Amino acid sequence: RKGYWTLPAGYMEMNESAAEGAAREAWEEAFARLEIETVLAVYSIPRISQVQIIFRAQLTTPDIAAGPESAEVGLFRWNEIPWDEIAFPSVRWALNHFDEVRGQTGFAARFNPPGETGDY
Repeated sequence: RKGYWTLPAGYMEMNESAAEGAAREAWEEAFARLEIETVLAVYSIPRISQVQIIFRAQLTTPDIAAGPESAEVGLFRWNEIPWDEIAFPSVRWALNHFDEVRGQTGFAARFNPPGETGDY
């Protein structure tokens, strides 16, 4: 959705793991270098026949910039996230789950909240 915030996202390329694809997409869209830690969530969005794998990762450097596929990029403190400008329900779900497990290890990946299909 144009004019809204989302997480770097995209599709895997041939011979690429899901984690490698996530790191590549973050680089292509925001010139962000990541160290992938673990799967945070797996969401099913049936309306568009899509499965989204959301990873928890650490930025290896705070230097980011808009790539050719992005109009703008930003890093937000938790209390500065523009919640009314989040593009997709799954991004909101992922951010909320991240907040719940922040600092934890060994947590379980999350799936769609009960009754949620990801429609907006």
